[in-house]
Amino acid sequence: MQYEKDLKSEHKELFLEAREYLLSFDGIMETKKERITTYSNKKGGICHMRTMPYGIDLGFLKGAKMENKLGLLTGKGKAIRVLPQKELNKEAVEYYINQAIKINYKKQE
Repeated sequence: MQYEKDLKSEHKELFLEAREYLLSFDGIMETKKERITTYSNKKGGICHMRTMPYGIDLGFLKGAKMENKLGLLTGKGKAIRVLPQKELNKEAVEYYINQAIKINYKKQE
């Protein structure tokens, strides 16, 4: 499983710090899948996370619908945008997580 690979990575501490921070948001749940660890709430997916050679990637599942005023999201796909992190930028993560949560609630209305 990817989670076990992430725990063996040289970026294990960053992964665990980000994991703890993601789980601190109200209602966020973690799902360990074969190829990725995902985070969601009862309204839908929020993001996934994995270690990378430079640190971690947080892939926001509805990132293409999010405002990127901070200019930190990368990618050009139809849905996902990635927030690469060499060290945890809690303010940026919070900015994008809050948008993802709002998008989940809007699609349910």
